[in-house]
Amino acid sequence: MHTETLALAPPAPGHHPTLKLHRFGTPGARPKATIQAALHADEVPGLLVAQQLRQQLQALDAAGLVTGEVQLVPYANPLGLAQHPLGQHQGRFDLGDGLNFNRFHPELAAAAGDLLQGQLGADAAANVPLVQAALRRAAQALHSVQTTQDLKHKLVALAIDSDIVLDLHCDSQAVMHLYALTPHAGLASDLGAWLGAQAVLLATESGDSPFDEACSRPWLLLAERFAPLPVPPACFSVTVELRGEADTDHALAEQDANAIIGFLRQRGVLAGPVVAPPAPLCQPTPLAGSEPITAPCAGVVVFHREPGDRIAAGDAVADIVDVDTGEVHTLRAQSAGLLYARVATRWATPGKRLCKIAGTTLARTGKLLSS
Repeated sequence: MHTETLALAPPAPGHHPTLKLHRFGTPGARPKATIQAALHADEVPGLLVAQQLRQQLQALDAAGLVTGEVQLVPYANPLGLAQHPLGQHQGRFDLGDGLNFNRFHPELAAAAGDLLQGQLGADAAANVPLVQAALRRAAQALHSVQTTQDLKHKLVALAIDSDIVLDLHCDSQAVMHLYALTPHAGLASDLGAWLGAQAVLLATESGDSPFDEACSRPWLLLAERFAPLPVPPACFSVTVELRGEADTDHALAEQDANAIIGFLRQRGVLAGPVVAPPAPLCQPTPLAGSEPITAPCAGVVVFHREPGDRIAAGDAVADIVDVDTGEVHTLRAQSAGLLYARVATRWATPGKRLCKIAGTTLARTGKLLSS
């Protein structure tokens, strides 16, 4: 294992934030996997999984069993880890500008495409390293002014030429679920089987350039730009939602790390006996079919259903109790599916997303992720 400390652009004199990186295997070896934890810094289960992965990968590396290259960022957001306004951790949004740490990552397809002009040929396999090199060069050319911008630039630059990118998050109260690109349905289903995911949600674009899509969507855009020359979707980048915030214990972290190691071994990143993943617990569904249940007014939230429950169209999911009038507003699902996540708080403001159902009958458009 080789550990690096990357300096981030200082926000003020005397402040010197850094980003830690662990490398395993041989630099430049393929396949290359990048794993990062807690880009939303208050989503802590990934931090514990990253420690389990560090221990296992260090042992595998010492035994010469890392056949590819693995990069592990054990805490992807040191800035958010330090944000505690009024004693409450706020790691999802940058307190400087109010923006989500997992939105507005650099989109590199245009710059990489300009670098690739005249280079690609009819051999898809031969085009992959050319695209990886162009994306790497485009990322290295990014200019940062502000600290959070520099963090996003450095994270994308580390991962942009990877074959596999795992971005470890969690929800408030949730079952294990994943977000990935539609062309990666098969790989996402495999990873979901290893992790025991109960929902795998797919889209070609979810909106506002989250980290996983900043790494994977350039391949789709470059394929469109250079058609009919073949550009395969060679970067499998996925957001892994490690259940809920309170699902943080050693046994679960070890279980999840073991699953990730199994997947990396299956994909040839690690040597050792390859075993089949467990049977999948779900089939992938479109993110556009995911139904957010939102509060129509302010009030006390009383849930009728738990994460992991199967929901039928018309089922009562939650009540909002108006504390002025005592009126109870019952919120019902429009579509059948699995309730995969809900908020941990029990006070709603108007328009607040309370829970999410992985369905197939809705067809939402526009930005598909919460803020």
